[in-house]
Amino acid sequence: MARVSAVALLALLVAVPAAQGRTTAGSVTMVARDLPVGGERSPAATRAPGRFDMVGLRWQGKGTVRFRTRSVSGRWGAWQTPDDENPSWVGDSDALQYRAHGRVSGLRAFYIWSPVEHDAFRRLSVAGSPPIVSRKAWGADELLRRNHPRYAPDVRLVFVHHTATSNAYTPDQAAAIVRGIDVFHVRARGWDDIGYNFLVDRFGRVYEGRAGGMTRNVIGAHALGFNTGSVGIAVIGNFMTAKPTSAAVQSLEKLIAWRLDVAHVDPEATLTYVSGGSERIRKGVKVKLRAVSGHRDTGATSCPGTYLYSQLNRIAQVAEQTGLPKLFAPIVRGKVGGRVAFSARLSSALPWSITVNGSDGSVVARGSGNGTAVAWSWDSTGFAPGRYTWTMRAGSNVLPASGVVGGSSLPPPSSSPPPAIELVKGLTVSPAVLSPNADGFGDTATIAYTLTARSTVTATVVDAVGAPVATLFSEQKQSARSISFVVSPGDLPDGRYALVLSARADDGHSGSATAPFVIDRILSAVAATPTLVLPGGAVSAAFTLEGDAQVTVTVLGPDGSILSTLFEGSLGAGTFSYVWNGLLADGKQAPPGHYQVLVTAIHTLATVTQTAGFDIAAAPT
Repeated sequence: MARVSAVALLALLVAVPAAQGRTTAGSVTMVARDLPVGGERSPAATRAPGRFDMVGLRWQGKGTVRFRTRSVSGRWGAWQTPDDENPSWVGDSDALQYRAHGRVSGLRAFYIWSPVEHDAFRRLSVAGSPPIVSRKAWGADELLRRNHPRYAPDVRLVFVHHTATSNAYTPDQAAAIVRGIDVFHVRARGWDDIGYNFLVDRFGRVYEGRAGGMTRNVIGAHALGFNTGSVGIAVIGNFMTAKPTSAAVQSLEKLIAWRLDVAHVDPEATLTYVSGGSERIRKGVKVKLRAVSGHRDTGATSCPGTYLYSQLNRIAQVAEQTGLPKLFAPIVRGKVGGRVAFSARLSSALPWSITVNGSDGSVVARGSGNGTAVAWSWDSTGFAPGRYTWTMRAGSNVLPASGVVGGSSLPPPSSSPPPAIELVKGLTVSPAVLSPNADGFGDTATIAYTLTARSTVTATVVDAVGAPVATLFSEQKQSARSISFVVSPGDLPDGRYALVLSARADDGHSGSATAPFVIDRILSAVAATPTLVLPGGAVSAAFTLEGDAQVTVTVLGPDGSILSTLFEGSLGAGTFSYVWNGLLADGKQAPPGHYQVLVTAIHTLATVTQTAGFDIAAAPT
């Protein structure tokens, strides 16, 4: 331990009414306490204002603070350095000791109780994404958010972070850590929502972070001066002291590959970013960055830790090769009334096409070619000013790009309605992968959104090419902070769809929002038999496939870890069953507890997962 000269060493001591400084978000509670600094005192074994399992420390000045906590069993943990942006997971504790060295003032502790919930999260894929635990699944409190999400025009890069907190946590504790970080970011940091767009735990689970849509360009709060146009991904742990797990790195690679593919960004590209002003780089300075950068590239921090930062180049290389072929850097230059140039790059030589549509949806121009370079120009001389949309495609295996091209529009006649505004905000479809097999998994979806003014709202489902296939309703809605309703996909066939909400306010303003979703009935009827396994017995994992898929069947232990892989490979349509003999990798009988069978089916549309639980009974005594 470093030698300390001017030391404040003490425990939590003040007897303050329990309600003072307390905030509650769902099942998470946070209590703030100002702590004295200066002078030297003996530690006092006094209890904190209630139990806590996470603690955050914030202070003013260039000094340093270290702390340790006492578990409810009475044992003091090791001294550790707090992270300014995230609370530390400390387990079930009741007291805190801290040491302040140097210039430290205004020291405040935030005691967080984020209870561990023993849930097996269903991870869903959104339009080709890796499995992601949604905000609803990990228990985000949507009433905690301060404001509606803000969006950037595009996404240009990813910033990788670490939370600089403990590397020792269980799968169930990981979700509690995410909930605690959420509350700390909003209540202690004063941010609108959790700062990161995504989080990854050491078991490889990916969590949806800041609200607003995982495929939309949501502006987070993770890299000061560089938040607009970037995606913040935090790996839970401290990688100055340890290497990230292979499961975490692999999930990070898949997540980056998917999210940058959605943005049509090459993970191995470089770019120039004009700083918005950070603690390290002043406003207006042009900074050359990699498409996969670390927080330390723009901030005065060691984040994401030396062990993870050193892997970023290789992670970018793997991400670039994941999910090929891809369409990179689509660019449109020019205005309607003149020549409009389209360009892009493909990861391999492919036939490509570009379509331009008018405001009424009709096709006004087409271009095509073959190769890795996409280049075409549209001579729009003589076309009326207005709003034109374009779509760039390179076959069914490449994510298409689309956007708007247009010059200055003519002023609308006085009888025309006011221009569009953002009447509909935060539209989500959850789950985003529906599997309506009448087996209780993904049979319905919850639609949630915010309406900013009293409007007539129309909900329409469109297919992959934007053609309407169903109208859910058209009715008047009151202005509200949030609105939600449940829908069933009915007889819609498997495929990619989007929900379009169009709103027209009483004053004539209009607005709309779109949220994609997938219907995939590939997997159904996942079951574990028997549900109670006697000592020495076996369990059968059964399921039904409606078509060809890449399937993995695993057994998860009580802590969510994989105990056995029963099958991994390609299967066709049919009903299948695989048996687990109840033995662990070391040949020992699995102990009593609650276990799960997890079946993952990777289909051309999506990745669908379902679980079925069973218990192993204790041996009779």
